[in-house]
Amino acid sequence: MRFTHTSRRTQGAACAAVMLALLAGCANMDERQRGTAGGAAIGAAAGAVLSSATGGKAGTGALVGGALGAVAGNIWSRRMEEKRQAMEQATQGTGVEVTRTADNQLKLDVPSDISFATNSAAVEPRLRPVLDGFANGLGSGPATVVRIIGHTDNTGSDAINDPLSLRRAESVRNYLIDRGVPGNRVEVAGRGSREPLVSNDTAENRARNRRVEIFLREPQQGTGG
Repeated sequence: MRFTHTSRRTQGAACAAVMLALLAGCANMDERQRGTAGGAAIGAAAGAVLSSATGGKAGTGALVGGALGAVAGNIWSRRMEEKRQAMEQATQGTGVEVTRTADNQLKLDVPSDISFATNSAAVEPRLRPVLDGFANGLGSGPATVVRIIGHTDNTGSDAINDPLSLRRAESVRNYLIDRGVPGNRVEVAGRGSREPLVSNDTAENRARNRRVEIFLREPQQGTGG
């Protein structure tokens, strides 16, 4: 089917109108509401294109797609928001930073001062309560996947740092498994010194780069790290 210039303009105007209406208030929304609006906007665009391509009205398709997208976005963000709140509560006052990534994963940055001693893969005592809270915060409901990434500073060679960073991630995985987290839900990787947060030009910066990152996602989402 061939679109006329008029139908293309109508389709574009309908998409734009629905998406702008849905996203206009995002700045004042919480995480769950932003997920709803984002899902609605994507659904609106897809619905408008599909409806127009099949002979329907773009505006109607946009509204239907927007409604369906809003439901999907709301369900996702509600689950992840609940996990985020649980992780923030579990790590409060520890220095662990909990953030939500652009690809809808939860990320925990564990600083070196509570994670591992220099040249060691043994879990520090101060990290254990954080991991206990993390394991408890996973809770019930749909299975989530944990990905643990170990990092080092640039002291020493890759031959030392690469296996060390992996052993650190494995130590965290083993600790979580001991606390009831299924092993098939935990992935590990070591990045050595290849992904520093800051330049390794001072002792303080090198300490920041010795860290563990923990990502939490639902199975259908892409991996992070």
